[in-house]
Amino acid sequence: MDAFYASVEQRDNPALRGKAIAVGHDRMRGVVATASYEARKFGVHSAMPSVTAKHKCPELIFVPPRFDAYRAVSQQIREIFARYTPLIEPLSLDEAYLDVTENLPGIPLATEIAEAIRAAIRTETGLTASAGISYNKFLAKIASDARKPDGQFVITPRHGRAFVAQLPVRKFHGIGPATAEKMQALGIETGADLAARTLPFLTQHFGKAGQFYYWIARGVDERPVRVDRVRKSIGTETTFTIDLATLADAEAALRPLVAKIWSHCEALDLRARTATVKVKYADFRQITRSHTILTGITSRAECEALGAMLLAPLFPTPKGIRLLGITLSSLDSDGATAGQLRLEI
Repeated sequence: MDAFYASVEQRDNPALRGKAIAVGHDRMRGVVATASYEARKFGVHSAMPSVTAKHKCPELIFVPPRFDAYRAVSQQIREIFARYTPLIEPLSLDEAYLDVTENLPGIPLATEIAEAIRAAIRTETGLTASAGISYNKFLAKIASDARKPDGQFVITPRHGRAFVAQLPVRKFHGIGPATAEKMQALGIETGADLAARTLPFLTQHFGKAGQFYYWIARGVDERPVRVDRVRKSIGTETTFTIDLATLADAEAALRPLVAKIWSHCEALDLRARTATVKVKYADFRQITRSHTILTGITSRAECEALGAMLLAPLFPTPKGIRLLGITLSSLDSDGATAGQLRLEI
């Protein structure tokens, strides 16, 4: 979807149409969740601190997020997908992979299916979507960004490797800023540079991910579209208006986070073996601490105790804590689990 949260807000409030808006909170510790395309022209983007966004675009309008509304629209879109294929792998509320090799209407061309889906989304939701069409997930993901907003782009098998060769590695899905910097230090700037490195070289410098990088540099990605992805974790985090300074403050702030994820675990019949606490300090340095119980975490109280145990060695701290989060992982639920779920708070 194109600027999904912001587009929903502009659709539902005509006064916001054509305006530079950011979904998020206009406060010292606020962060932009999504920016409209009018705001993006000023350099405003998701995950940007609200203060920075306002500096870049003084006319920026902040709109508080309405996740219930976004989930409802997301469900509408999933129902449209299901008319064409049962092979749907959701990545988030506004993005999914679809395998249309064999599709329900029997349409021979994936480009025609993408056009039909985008037209249905526009008609039924009043929103626009962009599509990437290719022969594997890696290339389809890259193609989906090539004609935004409200467009689609095809990368054919004939052109896949050449397309990857000219692309900067920082634009590769699956290569984040830190990895891109490491690659740059090794003289790897483009897909062609990456393809010139041997598999042993990439494995030496990037571990298990080296094999993935080796093959995507050649336009090869054998990952299937998985309808039932294994959920790896469930977590939530929050940023504070005033930095936390004491262990007691941190433990108190952790309790509602634990309550939130534990209620979702119970609703989904999930149980975890690993708890991870995430801390971001006032200077933006970030750390995580984890602990695993092989027999599983059996109660909310036990989860709270684990979180408090992980926090305790971090105090006293010379720096305040601006963000705190907790994640449960190694999930089990009678064998049924699916991708990472993030909860907003």
